[in-house]
Amino acid sequence: MTTVTDLNQPTLQPAAPTGRRLSLPVLLLIIAGGLALTSIVRIITGADGITNVSQMSTALQLAVPIGLAGLGGLWAERAGVVNIGLEGMMILGTWFGAWAGFQWGPWTGVLVGIIGGCLGGLLHAFVTVTFNVNHIVSGVAINILALGATRYLAPLAFEGHAGGSAKQSPAVESLGNFTVPGLSDGLRELNDKGWFLISDIAGLLGGLVTNVSWLTLIAVALIPATWWILWRTAFGLRLRSCGENPVAAESLGVNVYKYKYIAVVISGGLAGLGGVFLSIVANPFYLEGQVSGRGFIGLAAMIFGNWMPGGLALGAGLFGYTDSLNLRGGSANVHALLLLGALLLIIGAIWLVVRKKYVPAVVTLVSGALVFAWYATTDEVPNQVVSATPYVITLVVLALSAQRLRMPRANGMPYRKGQGK
Repeated sequence: MTTVTDLNQPTLQPAAPTGRRLSLPVLLLIIAGGLALTSIVRIITGADGITNVSQMSTALQLAVPIGLAGLGGLWAERAGVVNIGLEGMMILGTWFGAWAGFQWGPWTGVLVGIIGGCLGGLLHAFVTVTFNVNHIVSGVAINILALGATRYLAPLAFEGHAGGSAKQSPAVESLGNFTVPGLSDGLRELNDKGWFLISDIAGLLGGLVTNVSWLTLIAVALIPATWWILWRTAFGLRLRSCGENPVAAESLGVNVYKYKYIAVVISGGLAGLGGVFLSIVANPFYLEGQVSGRGFIGLAAMIFGNWMPGGLALGAGLFGYTDSLNLRGGSANVHALLLLGALLLIIGAIWLVVRKKYVPAVVTLVSGALVFAWYATTDEVPNQVVSATPYVITLVVLALSAQRLRMPRANGMPYRKGQGK
């Protein structure tokens, strides 16, 4: 239980939240098992593209904006504010980033794009915290407002410039990439050999050290930084207390409104940074519609990660990987993943039998058999299935993980200063 001393001592080192969590050795064992199973599928199907360096590098690039959006959602919801407006804040980030980037350079674009997202977060905080408007309604309104504002401003800002149009900005200079010399080439050669598990691990690691943007490094560093701030500082404890029990936090001297405002503005800035990544790194220009639902997928990654940075990163990686299938060998790779999905469902059914959950086990086994039949009776999947794969995976993962989730207790609940008196 949190005490008065806990909330007011600046040197406090609050413990991480308790609950059912996998230990690090078990988590590593699960990851190793997943890689081994993927390697078996690769060898059986001959779909080497599912774990090659190029696939993993693309997956990392696509996971970053999803992860940043999810990280923004985590900051807001840990303070008790539901942020459905992540999509709109990303849109603001793409437009502001490209607008400033093509005129004053890419790093200025990064800064201005973050500010654009922060403006969206500030508006969301003003409406939900100060005026106590329903968080979902406010978030949807921000999404609509951001889309309408950027659609109106784009022709005014971009037409008349070389490469600009009513729906696209002029090109922005690159932030630059880095490749670890020697290590990148060695891992690529090892990946090309096609060895069981070893080549797959080499492909995964190779994607992390080949043609990586400097902004990707910043985004990855924000994940442990968020964990340390929120779970290892007094500031983070006060902020999280606002999302768990704001009345109790207020009684202990915490300015709940201030912490909610800070959290939601930071949330908007992180989502804006995700938008900047799309309009400066993933593409060197703003393009109308380029966010394409990634704010909502980021929200799903946050929920999958149980409102924790590490789990969020795994979710963003999963969704980024499935999204990358659209760009590299989509049909063949997704067809191979049908076999992987069937094997995972069968393993899941066995696990449910061990836990004596017989009805879910039968349903899971039948689902696995149907997926295997789909794989065995076809040579490829339609392009429409490839395009829909990231969204289907989002729904399936959320459905399977729903029973273990626990959001902050006061998340989305209305709060007025002094309501506990």
